[in-house]
Amino acid sequence: MKKLSTLVLATAALVLTGQVAKADITVATAGPMTGQYASFGAQMKAGAEQAVADINAAGGVLGQKLKLSVGDDACDPKQAVAVANDMVRQGVKLMAGHFCSGSSIPASKVYEEEGILMISPASTNPKLTEEGGPNVFRVCGRDDQQGEVAGAFLAKNYAGKKIAFVHDKTAYGKGLADETLKSYKAAGGKEVMYEAYTAGEKDYSALVSKLKQAGVDVLYVGGYHTEAGLIVRQMREQGMNTVLVSGDALVTDEYWSITGPAGEGTLMTFSPDPRKNEKAAPIVKAFRDKGVEPEGYVLYTYAVMQIFKQAAEKAGSADIGKILPVLQSGMKFDTVLGDLSFDKKGDVTLPGYVFYVWKNGKYDYL
Repeated sequence: MKKLSTLVLATAALVLTGQVAKADITVATAGPMTGQYASFGAQMKAGAEQAVADINAAGGVLGQKLKLSVGDDACDPKQAVAVANDMVRQGVKLMAGHFCSGSSIPASKVYEEEGILMISPASTNPKLTEEGGPNVFRVCGRDDQQGEVAGAFLAKNYAGKKIAFVHDKTAYGKGLADETLKSYKAAGGKEVMYEAYTAGEKDYSALVSKLKQAGVDVLYVGGYHTEAGLIVRQMREQGMNTVLVSGDALVTDEYWSITGPAGEGTLMTFSPDPRKNEKAAPIVKAFRDKGVEPEGYVLYTYAVMQIFKQAAEKAGSADIGKILPVLQSGMKFDTVLGDLSFDKKGDVTLPGYVFYVWKNGKYDYL
């Protein structure tokens, strides 16, 4: 009894002196932590964990510590909705996710209904912000922007060559292939083939044989690194020198793990590499000191946490009702990606897409 009464008195004293500890602010990231695209989930988790640790070390947000929750949607739309509902139960204020557009779009409906801020580091399908609520933002570019760059590049650099377009039927893959094809045609190009393939398979030899028979010089793949890697490997096995061109889902070292030397010369579009941003140098070093290469979407997820901190402190609150006007105001945020703001749709104002090439197991500017 004595211990209990002492505790009550101590608590009362804290209340009287205004020193009651503030509750943590729960933030989250969600993506494919398991499954064939888990390397991207690992990128997002690493970025979120480092950002939360750095923000907490600097005093947190509004004097409160951030607490990170990690959700695994395996890039499955139904699982993404289940993850979103679980985040609601946890009282999450920010979702730095999801990764696959096919997961982000249905999950965004839950976040909109429940008043949770969503900033995706990686989902590029235009529908996310075109149809999403006022709570939905992204720090990456869009497939129509990416496709415009890729289509014009194909038309200019491979004029007179036989170009085929394939996609994996996902919101991301099909969307990207369609936007690239649209831009290619607008520049005067004419595709020799447009096909869909099924993600998750191990044998694409039937598709590859069809490409070989058509004498395809360049193959544009709207899809993820796992399937693109197998397709390029199987093209080489069939003696094809066809150039493989794709998008931002190839920004993982795992691509080369799948292809080996067969991946040499693969081209892809991605935003300017944030690792080369001088302002990001100390954070890039912190990752590398821990044995983590901040490739792909690591720094994009880190930036989402930075934006949340700056917006909450400008608003004087972590509540979405106070934060949204700040995000919608055109305010510039200081991030590892550079200074950025959002337009009225929730899309980011950052430089667009550039081309990269895979050489000797690494990707760099073309």
